[in-house]
Amino acid sequence: MIKYLLLLVVVAILLNNSQSNAQNTDIDSLRRAIVRLDLQVKDIQLNIDKGQKQFKTGIIVSTIGYSVTIAGGLMLGRENDELGQALLIAGGATGLTGTFLMADAFAVMAGKKKRKGQ
Repeated sequence: MIKYLLLLVVVAILLNNSQSNAQNTDIDSLRRAIVRLDLQVKDIQLNIDKGQKQFKTGIIVSTIGYSVTIAGGLMLGRENDELGQALLIAGGATGLTGTFLMADAFAVMAGKKKRKGQ
């Protein structure tokens, strides 16, 4: 009878240890998942910051470019016709460059494209 009681105590201790090991494993995997999510959030924030800078640059370049295009268009058919044509071409190219920068910033923000220096 004492043998069975001792065996029962040993089995109970082993079961208790295996349950606590399983709980420790669950807690460790939960901690790893939290750390992984934290790293992903930081990566997303970094992408947004870098893309935001590029987007603002694109807005400025586009605004300047399309303003020059408008000024060139207003000069057409007057005494500065050749200058107006040149401003139309230069402003259009500058505006398109700014538009490309803005569109490209979304790819950077989404993490689909890495910026230089990464």
